[in-house]
Amino acid sequence: MSAAYLDTHVAIWLHAGKLEKLTNDAKREIEGRSLLISPTVFLELQYLYEIKRVKFPPSKIFADLTGSLGLAMCSLPYPAIAVAATDLAWTRDPFDRLIVAHAMVNHNAKLITADERIRSNYSNAVW
Repeated sequence: MSAAYLDTHVAIWLHAGKLEKLTNDAKREIEGRSLLISPTVFLELQYLYEIKRVKFPPSKIFADLTGSLGLAMCSLPYPAIAVAATDLAWTRDPFDRLIVAHAMVNHNAKLITADERIRSNYSNAVW
């Protein structure tokens, strides 16, 4: 089974049980693939937790999604991700750059995201 990456907001919605926020295409990808997150998603979840935009720390979100969906954290070497991210000049957001770079470096894996800018610039983004 090939892998798909979850963007930060998708991970949050899945954890909160807000499946209605997902499109049918996103649900199909989630059900049919091995799911990964970039370590950058984990870090972004911490930022969102610190500013009280999410109720749970990333360790809880990750553990719950690992248990319910088999989610894993991508372990690709960071130098390859950082190098790939330098080519993504379409955004100034370092989180988005690194999240997309993870999917790219992993054989242009699917990235499940609601983010329109990512979808406009990464051909394997799914929503």
